[in-house]
Amino acid sequence: MLTLFPVEPIYPAGFSYTPNFISQSEEEHLLEVAKQIPLHNMQFKEYVANRRVASFGYDYSFDNGRLTQGKEIPAEFQFLVKKVTDYLQLPSTAIAELLVTEYQPGTVINWHRDAPPFGLIAGISLLSSCNFRLRPHEKEKQSRANTISLTVEPRSLYVMDGEARTAWQHSISPVKSTRYSITLRTLKDT
Repeated sequence: MLTLFPVEPIYPAGFSYTPNFISQSEEEHLLEVAKQIPLHNMQFKEYVANRRVASFGYDYSFDNGRLTQGKEIPAEFQFLVKKVTDYLQLPSTAIAELLVTEYQPGTVINWHRDAPPFGLIAGISLLSSCNFRLRPHEKEKQSRANTISLTVEPRSLYVMDGEARTAWQHSISPVKSTRYSITLRTLKDT
């Protein structure tokens, strides 16, 4: 049967997507700030990724599995922290980490779940879109039929919490043009 309207995927419990969460002027401000921050290639043990990052708040070490207090979240991001936490009905102090990421064309993020000490994950997409994918973490449930893909547009917000955070993995297909993201994370107990 043909439908006139696109069918929205059924997301896992705890996942939400909100287009146009921030305004174009807010996006321009965040891009200006992000482009001034010294970034370095993301490193996971001996693997060096193509995406470049800067972390604020708590830092997670993939070498020893520990959180340490890092640099303070810059004041230029506080309006975004407040906007996200107000939307999610959380205190602004719930945000334990803010991660700025730059993706050059061709950059991917392979299938993973975020570091165990973190709880809720909220991501803001900037400058260009990406193909964001979700699949069950349990290997026996992983299949093309159980993989959900969505286009994450600039200025949008996605949130992973609960089951979407713990029982599902996510990845990003190779980006077609330069993209930035700002990821906000709470600690697991928050």
